[in-house]
Amino acid sequence: MPPDPVRAVDARAWLAEAAQDLRRVDLLLAAEPPDPEGGLFHSQPAAEKALKGFLTWQDVPFRRVHELDELGEQCAGIDSSLAELMNRADALTKYAWRFRYPGAPYEPTLDEGRTAFNLAHEVMEAILGRLPLEVRPR
Repeated sequence: MPPDPVRAVDARAWLAEAAQDLRRVDLLLAAEPPDPEGGLFHSQPAAEKALKGFLTWQDVPFRRVHELDELGEQCAGIDSSLAELMNRADALTKYAWRFRYPGAPYEPTLDEGRTAFNLAHEVMEAILGRLPLEVRPR
């Protein structure tokens, strides 16, 4: 049976949003001066949206959460080879809220921003590698 075209469109939409967040991180870290805080903030939803795209394609319902451990467990339940990456990706969860409001706990470094970007990019690539071409963003 061929894949559901609506599910393909929905999964592609999640992945396109993830790609856009990764683009934002790249721009924020390359800015002069760089904005590692913004880069960290956008790294989290990039990974989150990639995972939601994978779950959408697999037709697995998920809660509307920002916790990457919960989403990652669901993804690893489908493909156990994702487990180690999903465990590492959970470190991005805190960036969904850590720098959103005044009084952030510390000033993040550019290296921290680059590390988060690389991890979010690794998540995206791992997800894309497990999906058919018709689901990938254009």
